[in-house]
Order: sequence, then C-alpha cells, then structure tokens
Amino acid sequence: MIDTDKIRRDFPILQRSVAGKPLVYLDNTATSQAPSRVVREIERIYSGMRANVHRGVHTLSQEMTNLQESCREKVRQFINASSIEEIIFTRGTTESINLVANSFGGTFKKGDEIILTVMEHHANIVPWQLLRDRTGIELKIVDIDDKGQLDLNQYKSLFSPRTVLASFCHVSNVLGTINPVKEMTSYAKSRGVAVLIDGAQVAPHLKIDVKDLNCDFYAFSAHKMYGPSGVGVLYGRKELLGKMPPWQGGGEMISVVTFDKTTYADLPFKFEAGTPDYIGIAAFAKAIEFIDEIGMKQMEAHETQLCRKAEEGLQEISGIKIYGNATDKGPVLSFLLEGVHPYDMGMLLDKQGVEVRTGHHCAMPLMERLGIPGTVRASFAVYNTMKEVEIFIAAVKRAADILR
Repeated sequence: MIDTDKIRRDFPILQRSVAGKPLVYLDNTATSQAPSRVVREIERIYSGMRANVHRGVHTLSQEMTNLQESCREKVRQFINASSIEEIIFTRGTTESINLVANSFGGTFKKGDEIILTVMEHHANIVPWQLLRDRTGIELKIVDIDDKGQLDLNQYKSLFSPRTVLASFCHVSNVLGTINPVKEMTSYAKSRGVAVLIDGAQVAPHLKIDVKDLNCDFYAFSAHKMYGPSGVGVLYGRKELLGKMPPWQGGGEMISVVTFDKTTYADLPFKFEAGTPDYIGIAAFAKAIEFIDEIGMKQMEAHETQLCRKAEEGLQEISGIKIYGNATDKGPVLSFLLEGVHPYDMGMLLDKQGVEVRTGHHCAMPLMERLGIPGTVRASFAVYNTMKEVEIFIAAVKRAADILR
C-alpha cells in the first residue's frame, strides 16, 4: 500500500494552488514533478562541487566525474543492461532516437525499409523522415484497431528482405496502449531486423529489462520519471554501438586529434560529445533512488487504480468519448466532449486547478487516423490520489455543463 501523504510531502509544488484552487497535476505524461531530493542534489552540486567531468585531476572534477559515472551504473541496473558501455547519456528520448537515425541509420540505402506505427510520437517519426529524404529509404506504418491496439498481423506482414529496422513505442503517449514489445521484437529478430523501442512513457511506470526484451536500442528521458529536464538515455547493444560512427564531434568523444586524423574514445564516451549536463545526470540518480525505494510494482498498481477510477467517472458523463481502450493500458486517459474543442475543456479545467494536456500530443498522424484535432489527456503519477481523481471528475462535469 502506497503512503501518498508521505510521498506528496516530498513534492512542495503539489502544495501550491492554481486559480485559487488546490493544484491537481495530471500532466505527468508530458513531465512529472521532481521530489525534493532531486532539487537538493542540484543545489548541493551548484553550491559546493560544480566542475567539468573527465577533464581535471583536481578534487572537484574527480568528485563530479564519480557522481556522473555512478548514475550511469544506476541506469544500467535500472534497465538490466549488461555493461555501462551500453548506457549513453543524451538530452532526452528525442536526441537518443536522432542519434540512432544519424549513426546506425547511416548505413541504410535507397530502398531499405523501416517499420513504424501510427501511434508514434513525432520524435520517432521525423528523424526517420529526415533520413528518408537524404537516402531514399521507405517507411511502412502499422495501423491500430478500434481499441487502439496495434494490428500485429499487419506488423508481421510489412517485413520484407529490405526491412532494416523496426522502431516503435513501448506505450502510446495518447492512447496509453502498452504494446507487446517483446513479441514484436522477437519477430523482428527472427527476420534479422534491428529494433529500437521508444520507452519514454514506460520508464516511470513499468519495469524495463532490455535483456529480456532483446532489443537493440531503448530510449527514455529523466524528466518523465521524476528527474531533471535535459537528460536522457540511449541503451544500445555493445556490439552495435562499437560498429557505429559518432554522430557529433568535439571534446570528450575523442582519443587523439590531429589535423590529419581523429581517433575516437571508447564506449560510451564516443557518443557523448561536449560537456554533458553532469549536474542533471547526477540528480537523475536521486530520481532513480526515489523509484526504487517505492518499488515499480507498487507504483504501477497505484497508478492503474487511479486511471481506472478516472475512466469509470468519465464514462458516467454524457457526451464523453474515451480514446484508447486497450486491454493492456498504462495510466493515460485521453478523451473528448462531443462538439467541444479540447482546448476549451482544458481551459475550464485549469480554472478549477486541474492541469491536463490538450492538443495533438506530438502525435498528429494518430490524430488524423482517429479523425480528431486532438484530445484532452489526463495522466497519473505515484503522487496522485483518489481525492484528486474525484476532483478531476467533478471538474470535467462542471466544464461539460458550461460548454454544452
């Protein structure tokens, strides 16, 4: 049983008000809040030990380097990777996918095929389109059924001898659908095809085990899992990363530089050009500690209960349609009130202190597939409560009465 009162005391922002009402923060799919330990760690480093990593023999640099690299080990354990050499720090999921597209994708040629799904975030669409425009590769798209579940038969049918990569989200940021990524990966690997999984919406909710998934790449962000913004992770299989060329050049990612030739650093530093956000990375370790202390299974059970209660409440409101009814679903709830633009609903909820996301959620192809301009999206985290769900449902009812 999760003690939400205790947890919430570690998040001072949850004590503030919006429009004179207690804050009910339900935009966790976009960005979750950070516990005090994360904020304190950032302040501690800025106040007493800020120095660039890997580049100094002095005490502060060594201390900072140790903090950053200890976080790399925490991430390795968190996703059960084989080696810290497989953990690359980036600015977020978007940069992680771009790294793969520009490095691993550099070997792709005209006529090669990449399989995506209609539910992808723009971050897992646009990098491949840019690659397509440069190289002439082709993109194949997997559709969904009426529940918002992927058509696995179509997925399998799209593979051909020219398929070089399957790239798909673990969980839809709009529908909440938890995709059968292990099955999808297994099929791709049976066809000799590499796999990238966008795990941005999974990291704070479900246990990640990259060995069990057997994927080649896995990407996620700190800011969605109670950590600082501007920090992301790319997991990559060591054998692949070792063969891939650097994406960006500069300091840190080199071994020897002359005007004639440059040799590159060993993994993972080959892919970490320039000064990293070492303070954010160090604070990220505190976010992982926070998750580990509560336990992922306990968090998942709590958030699932919240989402189900919210969904039941919405279904009792006339004119509400919920998008995403997969059997296996994460704590994401997208909906519309008939005849009402999502922006209008979002504005009225905000006036009641309820913070949700409105719009296309960086998933415009999915919105086109659904035939809608966007949705209102409520998403839940471990610090949300049943009382907040009740406030959310009451706020939607009140807004619906005003808008109809």
